[in-house]
Amino acid sequence: MEKQQVLVLGAGYAGLMAALRLAPHTRVTLVDPSTAFTERIRLHERAAGRPDITHPLDTLTRRAGIAHVAARATRIDPAARQVTTDDGRRIPYDRLVYALGSRTPDPGERAFTPETAAELHKRLLDGPGELTVVGGGLTGIELAAEIAESQHTWKVRLITGEEVGTGLSAKGRAHVRATLTGLGVRIEEGRRVAGPEDIDTDAVAWATAMTANTALAEAAGIALDATGRVSVDGALRSVSHPEIYAVGDSAAMTTPAGGALRMACATALPAGSHAASSIIAEARGRQPEPLRFRFVVQCVSLGRRDGLIQLVRADDSPRERVVRGGLAARTKERVVRSTVSMLRLAARRPGAVPLIPGMS
Repeated sequence: MEKQQVLVLGAGYAGLMAALRLAPHTRVTLVDPSTAFTERIRLHERAAGRPDITHPLDTLTRRAGIAHVAARATRIDPAARQVTTDDGRRIPYDRLVYALGSRTPDPGERAFTPETAAELHKRLLDGPGELTVVGGGLTGIELAAEIAESQHTWKVRLITGEEVGTGLSAKGRAHVRATLTGLGVRIEEGRRVAGPEDIDTDAVAWATAMTANTALAEAAGIALDATGRVSVDGALRSVSHPEIYAVGDSAAMTTPAGGALRMACATALPAGSHAASSIIAEARGRQPEPLRFRFVVQCVSLGRRDGLIQLVRADDSPRERVVRGGLAARTKERVVRSTVSMLRLAARRPGAVPLIPGMS
């Protein structure tokens, strides 16, 4: 039987995992304008001066036999099962994996976002001043801590409309506040700002909630949920176009144990693997199994020498127990490294990935 043509849009954690898992079973084409995989969970480190957080895509895709199209998808035609790219190609598919991820909403010219971490670092090199980080979630916390620890000529302020680390336990929030304050970060909780122009500061890092990159899906008539993410069933198939799978930050994924899954690398890798398993099962005439996922911990880096491991329930709500300090920092680093190790394993031995706890 001729192998299916599977087209994967996006080479982030979810898309790349799906492509690597599918490679032995289907003909895979990966569409992404970049020639490198970026460790997005290290963007705060890049802003603070880490020289590189990328890995050449071909070191992973070449071994697996994946065709990489270095272009941007501009149109999906579900009726024709075809994707158009910005270099004029029209690529057919039997199955499509939509893995275009998310972005921080553009705050305007005066501000940087985690996605522009390299540009933020260049600005920090220009000389002393005050940097204001907007957003008290995990992204903002990690960014403020990393820069305060490494850029001693800069004052750092963190502004949030709620409490810092609202998803953490009381012990977790207390440790985050104490560590940030110890690094010299000035915290302003309960302050909402409409945009960078509302802040008197030398530079702004905008680290508010992320938005799913689903404009392409919406234009194609693919159903979205109320949050703007692609609506999927338990097997991660689009509810309106079952030949299309959506994974990672751009998909509205839910599981019985975890509930609505938040945007995170921790959910993207299992989702990418599971979508591949679903497509393989479907091609073999079997009904795909629903995604099973439960949260265990949240890992937060607080600079290079401190961190927080927040134990959570299956639905990501915090338990009181936490791990702090150097042990937490080392654990977080091991977790971050394991994501690349998992992708490398998928390139070498894709069949071994579902054997890893939490993967399917």
